[in-house]
Amino acid sequence: MSQHPEQNPTPEPDRLGPRPLRRPSVDPAQAAVFGRPPGVDSAFANRNGSHPDPALRAAPPPAAALTEAFSRPPENPDVVLQRPPVDQNGDAPVDAPLWSTKEADPWRDPGAGAMIGPPALDKPEPETKAKAAKDTGQLLSVPELLFGRRVKTSALIILAVVVLVIGGAGGVVGWVIARAGDSLTSDVTLAEVQPGVERPPGSIADIAKRVAPAVVTIEVIGANSGETGSGAVIDGQGYIVTNNHVIQTAAREASAKMTAVFPDGSRVDAKLVGRDPKTDLAVIKVQVNNPTVLQFANSDAVAVGDTVIAVGSPLGLSHTFTEGIVSAVHRPRLLPGDGGDPPVAYDAIQTDASINPGNSGGPLVDATGAVVGINSSILATEDKGSIGLGFAIPANDARKIVQALIRDGQVKHAEIGINAVTDVSAGSSQGARAANVAENSAAQKAGIREGDIITKVGDRIVRNSAELTVAVRAHEIGAKVPVVLVRDGRELTIDVVLQSD
Repeated sequence: MSQHPEQNPTPEPDRLGPRPLRRPSVDPAQAAVFGRPPGVDSAFANRNGSHPDPALRAAPPPAAALTEAFSRPPENPDVVLQRPPVDQNGDAPVDAPLWSTKEADPWRDPGAGAMIGPPALDKPEPETKAKAAKDTGQLLSVPELLFGRRVKTSALIILAVVVLVIGGAGGVVGWVIARAGDSLTSDVTLAEVQPGVERPPGSIADIAKRVAPAVVTIEVIGANSGETGSGAVIDGQGYIVTNNHVIQTAAREASAKMTAVFPDGSRVDAKLVGRDPKTDLAVIKVQVNNPTVLQFANSDAVAVGDTVIAVGSPLGLSHTFTEGIVSAVHRPRLLPGDGGDPPVAYDAIQTDASINPGNSGGPLVDATGAVVGINSSILATEDKGSIGLGFAIPANDARKIVQALIRDGQVKHAEIGINAVTDVSAGSSQGARAANVAENSAAQKAGIREGDIITKVGDRIVRNSAELTVAVRAHEIGAKVPVVLVRDGRELTIDVVLQSD
């Protein structure tokens, strides 16, 4: 027979009771900092209202003045701190709302509907003139407004007359000053405008500025005559090139005085170094310190149409610049000599730059400011000066002659020994006809006869007697030169050894 568990319960083991908590010891120093103050046993405030600290148990009463200022007023039935919405009996409000009064304001009525109607505020009641006058007071008159008090009418009339008189006098004075102009004004300042002038390098103005200091005016005063011309400084020691016909009075008269006048007005005595009447060139010298010097250009490179500038003192007008072009090159010039001098011949550069008496000896410069020629002569009519036909001695020829004059005081030229004239009788050929042949000359030794027509010397075609001279002088003394001539209708070529003049 089975037994039920109730009948035979299994005994339960004994339960362990709670073990006492082991609290660690508290450091007295930390307890003094973090512990509860004396008299406080828990973290909750004491419910009995007491405080362990007797000083904090009750606050002192406020001052009488504070109590009177901030405490409630004493009980007074006439004083209501807040107006109740209704009276004490529950009837209608004591004061009706703003929107229910006679002067209703629909904007203050929370129950007013949206509508288009008259403005919210009525138009102000128009003021009467009497009311406006009462509000604004009495207006001031014009005299009181201007002078602060009432003024007699006669005084105002006198004041107006005085003002008119003063205004009229001022107008008269202004009219007189305007009519008189500068005679009544001593301190007048006129507006000055900076000119917009461009002078780039290579312009005529730039060339003139660089060339002008090296060009002088030459004055020669003799016993009974005098000349004025121009010259160009070509060496730092004071050497100046000019024309022979400018200084010939100084060459002939020992008492003649020669002066070079520089652009700054300084005047310096000059002495003659040497001259060459056959080419119309001369060299003089002055004592100056650090002068501006012109350089010679290669005149063989000059072409027709090149821009050139003539510089000098035409008709006594010192330091005049005229611009033109090269009109022709290799233009032979044969001029009679003055005062017993031999004829002048040179292979000229022709230019239309204005050249007049006084330009003689001055430089003809190119677009770089270098000397391409020495101005020497012009073609002119009897009643006119320059007509655009001026001639200059080429720089290459002038440089050789100047060097010889500075070195030796004289210069020698190649000579053929023929007195020639222009001839056109040899058929269609033009040339220089030998009028006579000097004895023992280079032409006679070569077999040239009188009547022969010379048409070419070396590589140079001869068209006239002037060209024959310049063609021969283009060669060195002692050079053997082929000469082409026409004799009895036949053309011959003869070698001629040139001699010295």
